[in-house]
Amino acid sequence: MFLWLAWLIAYFIVGNDYLLPSFWETISATWQYLADGAFWRAFAGTLLRTFCAFVISLILGTGFAALSRLCGRVRAFFAPVISLLRTLPTLAVILILLLWTSPTVAPVIVSLFVLFPAVYASALSAFDEVGEEYGELARAFCVSGRRKIFKMYLPLAAPPVLKQSGAIFSLGLKITVSGEVLASTYRSLGGLMQEAKMYVQMPQLLALTLLCILLGFLLEGACALVYRLTVRWRA
Repeated sequence: MFLWLAWLIAYFIVGNDYLLPSFWETISATWQYLADGAFWRAFAGTLLRTFCAFVISLILGTGFAALSRLCGRVRAFFAPVISLLRTLPTLAVILILLLWTSPTVAPVIVSLFVLFPAVYASALSAFDEVGEEYGELARAFCVSGRRKIFKMYLPLAAPPVLKQSGAIFSLGLKITVSGEVLASTYRSLGGLMQEAKMYVQMPQLLALTLLCILLGFLLEGACALVYRLTVRWRA
């Protein structure tokens, strides 16, 4: 409500539809997009790229975090790698990837570079919080590293990782859309944003922004629901 009121006030202050369109024009453009099949194809493309980057990051980040928990040398190796990935400039990475890959693949890779450190840090923190008594029992009974990962660390750390997955998923959506805008990806929400920007269609641009925000809320809500179901099942 606060943001809506701020929008109305800013619209009357600016008084220029090319800089800030009215709220109702934006809502009208939103409904037009929802009734357009091309929008849903672009929506599906962006969602698929975000999902691919998220799943790959979840698998790699959780797997390497488990190895880092078991082996101090692996943890020491990944510490500078994670720091490097966190400091990579997104714009520069996308421009380089466009020379090596296609506009369809580049947003997935750049999103992977951003999500992997987040998943790794979240999973490693969850693994470190597993009680030391479990580790002592595993050493006492000579439990193998593979069984430690799949029978102890992953089940015990799954709820904390799932709790953070919603924020990571929505972050992946933001990075993917940004990559699509810079790469002018065909059949994507970012591509539609770039097209609206080229033709100075501000209501359409803001409508796409609102739809992306709504999608981010839905993704976080779905991950929160999965987390609640998981915790209820464990209880």
